[in-house]
Amino acid sequence: MSTKTDYYEILSVERTADGDTIKKSYRKLAMQFHPDRNPGDKEAEDKFKEAAEAYEVLSNTEKRAQYDRFGHQAFQGGRSGGGFNDMNDIFSQFGDIFGDIFGGGGQQRQGRSRNSARKGADLRYVTEIELKDVLNTKEQNIEFDTEENCGDCNGSGAAKGSAPVTCKVCGGTGQVVRQQGFFTMASTCHKCHGSGESIEKPCLTCHGKGRNSVQRKIKVTIPAGVDNGTRLRVTGDGEGGYKGGPNGDLFVEIRVKQHDTFEREGDHLFANLNVSYLQFLVGGEVTTEALDGELKVEIPRGSKSGDRVKVTSHGLPSLRGARRGDLYYTMNVEFPKKLTEPEEKLIRELAELTKTSVGSKKKGLFK
Repeated sequence: MSTKTDYYEILSVERTADGDTIKKSYRKLAMQFHPDRNPGDKEAEDKFKEAAEAYEVLSNTEKRAQYDRFGHQAFQGGRSGGGFNDMNDIFSQFGDIFGDIFGGGGQQRQGRSRNSARKGADLRYVTEIELKDVLNTKEQNIEFDTEENCGDCNGSGAAKGSAPVTCKVCGGTGQVVRQQGFFTMASTCHKCHGSGESIEKPCLTCHGKGRNSVQRKIKVTIPAGVDNGTRLRVTGDGEGGYKGGPNGDLFVEIRVKQHDTFEREGDHLFANLNVSYLQFLVGGEVTTEALDGELKVEIPRGSKSGDRVKVTSHGLPSLRGARRGDLYYTMNVEFPKKLTEPEEKLIRELAELTKTSVGSKKKGLFK
């Protein structure tokens, strides 16, 4: 049977406490029992570890749910739960909770990470395409600047035949610690800038930085049906990794330019279509330009201005399937600017036939 103290009791919070409350309580305990405040106090060190273990579980939604259900037994038998091997594990994971006013916090963690293999940063690139490009898969060439390990020194910054040495100022910790009254203050080492290493013979190519600026040129495949804001992930084409670590990823964000004629709503397209007044009366066919070429649109007999006609499967392709959206035309009535003598004669005959009063020929609406 477990004799461990309840994690909620350790942090002095209710079982219904939210994440911010739990974090504030842990920070308070971490400040109170931090080893730098209690040098040589084994009891304070144990309480510091105990609080970190409780916070490590209760700050994680999944682990907290397991703990609420099974208690400490949830993390027995090799299952992942609370517990740290030493103080450095706590500083590495939670140093940001109480900042760097104590030794062994974030700066030390930064020094270790600079000297170990780690993944390069993910990059974001924005590219524009025309609405017409959405119809088909498109190959797009893009160029961008980034950094990668220096090939001559393999990222070490040291010239061939030499290697970085432990910084003599900070002793390899990456930080300089000084006592100021009650507190131990830590700051980034001015000599190695937090790396913990010093380069006595810099690489001539990168001048000791271990990194070089490069211009990357790649070809990106943009699938049909992309929308404005679609993000494409190109694995391994981000910033170069550090110390042999993997490259970051490149996220290409698509911006689709606005079209002069067509408006987009999802996979559907919308546009206006001018239709002769005669076709509104008796129906007919209008030839117009769609996004993918010339298109014939059937005008239903008896239509009126403002009606919408649908052309099936002439919209945009779906990013999630093979189907295409539809194309909708809003019809606007189009009258001739001037009638010929035969046209006016026929219209007057039609007006007479339907007993419709029209203006005289001299002052007619069509003059």
